[in-house]
Amino acid sequence: MRGRRQAFAAPGSRLDRIVRFLAVALPAGVGVVAAMMLITPLGPRGEVSFLLDRNKVAIADDRLRMDNALYRGVDGQGRPFSIEAGDAVQTSNTVPLVEMHRLVARIVLPEGPAVLSAAAGTYNIETERVTIPGTVQFTASDGYAITASNVSVFLPERRLLGEGGVEGVLPAGTFSADRIEADLPARNVALIGNARLRMVPGQMRLPSGFSVGLNGGRPDSKGGPRQ
Repeated sequence: MRGRRQAFAAPGSRLDRIVRFLAVALPAGVGVVAAMMLITPLGPRGEVSFLLDRNKVAIADDRLRMDNALYRGVDGQGRPFSIEAGDAVQTSNTVPLVEMHRLVARIVLPEGPAVLSAAAGTYNIETERVTIPGTVQFTASDGYAITASNVSVFLPERRLLGEGGVEGVLPAGTFSADRIEADLPARNVALIGNARLRMVPGQMRLPSGFSVGLNGGRPDSKGGPRQ
């Protein structure tokens, strides 16, 4: 065994030839790798460059667009609410109007849930005014239902104005008028122009803190209250 090992390591043996080859090949390989590291950054890369013609590039028609928008929160009295819109679009930054469709607002009142819905509306970003030219419907679980047209909501003042006629159903009867004005902080609702209420005496019940006034109307023959 010792003789075979001596023959394997003797000069001119296979091991000797391998060592001589590696002594030359390894430094050469290191040199090749170093050269590639220096030359490669200077060579061509696989990047693609191009120019865009501003007259041919597609431009978005809308400055702002949201689909299936949902906003949730809690009001100052701790009542949860949500506001949904099927879509909201602002066509240009020069026009501060956001067009909204399929509007639904929900809130949980002490008497139960209430829902307000409209087909379409417009929000003015500068004046913070919501305008609904069509019909607005409000329904509550305690028997209140109101339908109004051409409604404007002034958010900073929390004031509502309906100029396209209003009619509604209360637990004690019905009412109608040409216009409706509501001061939400003061919790006052005024029916203006041809205001007519048909109520059952003794059953008139308004939500807590609300008062209703008539202007240019009259009570029904049943003797319903004027306020």
